[in-house]
Amino acid sequence: MKPFKAVLFDLDGTLLDSAPDLVASLNWVRQSEQLAPLPVEEMSQYASKGALGLLNAGMPATDADTLESWRLLFLEHYAKNSYRESRLYDGIPELLEYLAESGISWGIVTNKIESLTFPIIKAADLDGIIGCVVCGDTLAESKPHPAPVQFACQKLGVNPRDTLFVGDDIRDIQAGHAAGTSTAAVYYGYGSAELADESIGASLHIHHPGELLEAVKPESDFLT
Repeated sequence: MKPFKAVLFDLDGTLLDSAPDLVASLNWVRQSEQLAPLPVEEMSQYASKGALGLLNAGMPATDADTLESWRLLFLEHYAKNSYRESRLYDGIPELLEYLAESGISWGIVTNKIESLTFPIIKAADLDGIIGCVVCGDTLAESKPHPAPVQFACQKLGVNPRDTLFVGDDIRDIQAGHAAGTSTAAVYYGYGSAELADESIGASLHIHHPGELLEAVKPESDFLT
């Protein structure tokens, strides 16, 4: 495998186990409607789908105006509680340390909006070591459009063909393919049910962050 000059990561379900706090905000909305809380284990599969994805899965069917009011309530709660139970996945700190020591640039490409993303990056102590952050509202387009991935490569000063894009959602794989990067499909995250072999092409199959560490080593013979 060729050595990578940069690695780009999705955030939720790839670098960060954020489901506990996201589901807590969903349950805050449910509480406002006198509904019982739902378990994290049941709802974590929707954690990469954003507020609307969680609300559509975890709230009763409703009209557009009510859904929008729930979305705003969700975001208000989440903005204040986004890093209470969230944590970097086991193995991620060691991976990021290796990238720094090896001179491999890295960044985040997420569909989460900037006002929610940057406080999490600061709380996770990533703000001083990250090379770039591209959020869902940084550009006019978001994943699966390739523009955010291409923009991140530009900010890092690397060619997409020398870059690995890592994500747990099919939109990550689609964005990486369209941008011209190599891709790694994360099966320990939230979107693994959609990562069918025919949809991820030649992507690396990653079942633990430790496998990513092996995959980015120049001498790696990591297989898909």
